[in-house]
Amino acid sequence: MSQLQSSWEMHQQSVAYLPDTDMETVAASTSLPDPAGEFDRNVPRICGVCGDRATGFHFNAMTCEGCKGFFRRSMKRKAMFTCPFNGDCKITKDNRRHCQACRLKRCVDIGMMKEFILTDEEVQRKREMILKRKEEEALKESLKPKLSEEQQKVIDILLEAHHKTYDPTYSDFTKFRPPMRSSASSSGAARSSSILTQDLSSEDSTDLFGSDAFSTFPESVEPQMFSNLVLSEENDESSSVNINFSHLSMLPHLADLVSYSIQKVIGFAKMIPGFRDLTAEDQIALLKSSAIEVIMLRSNQSFTLEDMSWTCGSNDFKYRVSDVTQ
Repeated sequence: MSQLQSSWEMHQQSVAYLPDTDMETVAASTSLPDPAGEFDRNVPRICGVCGDRATGFHFNAMTCEGCKGFFRRSMKRKAMFTCPFNGDCKITKDNRRHCQACRLKRCVDIGMMKEFILTDEEVQRKREMILKRKEEEALKESLKPKLSEEQQKVIDILLEAHHKTYDPTYSDFTKFRPPMRSSASSSGAARSSSILTQDLSSEDSTDLFGSDAFSTFPESVEPQMFSNLVLSEENDESSSVNINFSHLSMLPHLADLVSYSIQKVIGFAKMIPGFRDLTAEDQIALLKSSAIEVIMLRSNQSFTLEDMSWTCGSNDFKYRVSDVTQ
């Protein structure tokens, strides 16, 4: 009895979420999901009563639509059938109408249960539930934001701008001063010339934050490479400690990386519709306040959660948090 009750409860829950169909079909079907999950969708299912093609589990057994309807009608009418033959007729797709008694007996034998048949009140309740669900889905669909043609065009422009200013092969990283991950190589890193700096200088030495729109950029536009950074006690009267940067071997490489990344973000910004229409001061303010954030977002494309590292093309340009601390 407990097993029957459990199956009935599962059946009630499944019916509430039946796909769109007329309620007579719902009342007739009250199909249960495949209880064992053993059936392959590509394998033909056979009706346990007559051998016809089955459409699913109906009233706790795998049957065709015809036997499903026959069982429902018989149970609702409390029909009493008598076999005109020997009471052991073999029911097939072709002769299933010939002996209702043996057909009904076969239905019961394969496990079909009258307890799974919905009453008229239950049919009405399920009809209301299905109608309510359809209305909710229609409302949800109507509330979904829909892009206008202009909005879709802007999205396409932004995607194109990103693809033009983000190189997933990271081939330009070979132009940076090489990453030195040991303090012993620091002096070599300090003496390395910045090919990137030379390239940027020959290309646009006056304008890291743009072209004509940023001709009045008030700060030094070409980032100072750390290999040329000189600190002395005279420049910092408040400090009584000499700071030695020789152990910061990754600084030259990371400085080149950040300079390059900022330049790419600027290129991206120039392609944003309306950005060039802003005043130079507004463009600079927007870039200065967001460039690093955009760089961090872009860096997620090369980040691997498994080893918590950024791999930019090859192991030579594989970065971990420890590289930054160096």
